[in-house]
Amino acid sequence: MFVDECTIKAQAGDGGRGCVSFRREKYEPWGGPNGGDGGKGGDVVLIGDENTNNLVDFKFRPHWSGGRGEHGLGKDCNGREGKPAILRLPLGTVVTDLATGRVVAELTTQGASVVLCAGGNGGWGNTHFKSSVAQAPRRANPGQEGGRGEFRLVLKTIADIGLVGFPNAGKSSLTSRFTRARPKTAAYPFTTLHPQIGVIEYPKSYDRLLLADVPGLIAGASENRGLGHRFLRHLERCPLLMLLVDMAGADGRDPREDYSTLLRELKLYDPALVKKPRVVVANKMDLPAAKSNLAKFKRRFKVTVLPVSCLSGTGLETLKSTLRRRVIAAGGQPRTAISPAK
Repeated sequence: MFVDECTIKAQAGDGGRGCVSFRREKYEPWGGPNGGDGGKGGDVVLIGDENTNNLVDFKFRPHWSGGRGEHGLGKDCNGREGKPAILRLPLGTVVTDLATGRVVAELTTQGASVVLCAGGNGGWGNTHFKSSVAQAPRRANPGQEGGRGEFRLVLKTIADIGLVGFPNAGKSSLTSRFTRARPKTAAYPFTTLHPQIGVIEYPKSYDRLLLADVPGLIAGASENRGLGHRFLRHLERCPLLMLLVDMAGADGRDPREDYSTLLRELKLYDPALVKKPRVVVANKMDLPAAKSNLAKFKRRFKVTVLPVSCLSGTGLETLKSTLRRRVIAAGGQPRTAISPAK
């Protein structure tokens, strides 16, 4: 199950009470106060974790709370701090405070840590209130309340390449050709119901690129039609977009209109998306009508088009090397795999 948006309630632990205590020992008639402080409450902490890829754990467990700090004890013994609640979130998660609408955290790097709700401080014991005029204070502070709030988690996938296209354009087939991801492939629209993340490997340089396959867009996607509109946010952090066009014109569609529609929907969702560098790929070039459609496409759009066939494998190696080069040119940085020992 893939979940990229959910709401949680977080509550940090309250601080423990300070203690009122006095030394009562033989031969110590003026022992004085020795009450310890209460322990600090446990924080609610967010940590970016590249080993998680969606928010399903938080959809079915929406309540998170840190432990309460222990109360102070006699003999100057302070209470133990409360256990923190640690939430490991996938990279690219944006956390928004529902009460204020303010973004309070954005986790984009492995191991990044943010305190979402701070635990309450423990109360002082009566030792802190001793003075020359109050040598036997019977006063201690209660612990402070921990922070709390309701927050929305939204995942914006961090990938190097965002794959966009109409349903049945061959996105899942291309993903399975390039990566070890195995998305469902079938001859009907909306086979892909949620984004698929695959790793493109380059054995010679030990580089890797992350490819995000977004469910197919249709006309009106920016107005919440179809499925793709739910996942367009996963393209926002991709330095390079790959627009896949069914050049064979299946189901009577015109590849030129498909390409125009894709650009229009991306612009309506966020104008910054159409300004991103992109690679245009013509798929299904093994079918008879593809060559004539490609010629018409090039006359209308003055863009470089890479012809491929996911069925026969034609053009895939050229596309693979082009993607690496274009990602680097767009400012992206391929991830480096561990090279085998020599």
